[in-house]
Amino acid sequence: MVGYIIRRIAVAIPVLIAISVISFVIIQLPPGDFGDRYKQGLIEQGGLTETEAQKMADALRKRYGLDRPMPIQYLNWVKGIVTKGRFGFSFAYKKDVGELIAERLPRTFLLAFAAHAISTFIGISIGIYSATHQYSVGDNIATFVSFIGMAIPRFFLALIVIYWLMFGIGQQHIGSFFSPQYAIAPWSLSKFVDLLKHVWPVILIAGIGGLARNMRVMRGNLLDVLDAQYVTTARSKGLREDEVIVKHAVPNALHPIIMYQGLALPYMIQGELEAAIVLGLPTVGPMFYDSLVNQDIYVAGSFLLMLSVLLVVGNLIADVCLALLDPRIRYQ
Repeated sequence: MVGYIIRRIAVAIPVLIAISVISFVIIQLPPGDFGDRYKQGLIEQGGLTETEAQKMADALRKRYGLDRPMPIQYLNWVKGIVTKGRFGFSFAYKKDVGELIAERLPRTFLLAFAAHAISTFIGISIGIYSATHQYSVGDNIATFVSFIGMAIPRFFLALIVIYWLMFGIGQQHIGSFFSPQYAIAPWSLSKFVDLLKHVWPVILIAGIGGLARNMRVMRGNLLDVLDAQYVTTARSKGLREDEVIVKHAVPNALHPIIMYQGLALPYMIQGELEAAIVLGLPTVGPMFYDSLVNQDIYVAGSFLLMLSVLLVVGNLIADVCLALLDPRIRYQ
């Protein structure tokens, strides 16, 4: 088992390095840089001439190393992460990138993890029900809803939800986690309920696709397992149907679900980003979008790197869990 984990980690390291290079290159592909944005802002808001604005933009590029070749910028960025734990400096926010991400990333993780946990539990439960009640009214309804959940874009769903919240039930303060009276109030049950009123749309939007996929995968795989010979043998021995399903069929039908967990949490984070951008919540989503628009390369690159690390670590955890569930995998 230890050797299996070491092999997986050894494979993950070069993957992370390659992802960091690709991410840094991609975010610099658009023409220009933050200096051009800065120059345009000086001309429009500061009333400076183009020559004066160009001089100030050149000074900013030199100060932050934007005038250096891309490979040098990448090496300096990675060196700061490895040696000092610093992810660079945000040109737009005028703060260290690590501080910016530390302010908003925990909220993003909590919302994404809540969506992931709820979608996994409910999706597996509905999948088990659908497989054991094949072609029933409940199975047909669940199948129809799962197809809708997998097909609808999450940003479009977010627009529908925000429209309904504003004009359907008249909910206010959508772009915040709390109502004004609870913003600086100490934690209490009423404040927690107010928090749930503001975050449930994000959890729903981020988790609906994962719930639909978990349901479809669990249903299809459990149907295959229920036709296996060892399940027929278990039934012929006189075991109750619930014992056959819970002890024999479901554990073997969970393999694809566990394999998917390595991708699920990053997928939920992407859903949270889309929902947060549309709803205007103060999480990583709007900040990441602004960094791409303003070409704030270290903010965008650091977040892409963290998302990649989460994806690789999630796959590693999924592989370990799968090896614990199925001992045959450890020896492959």
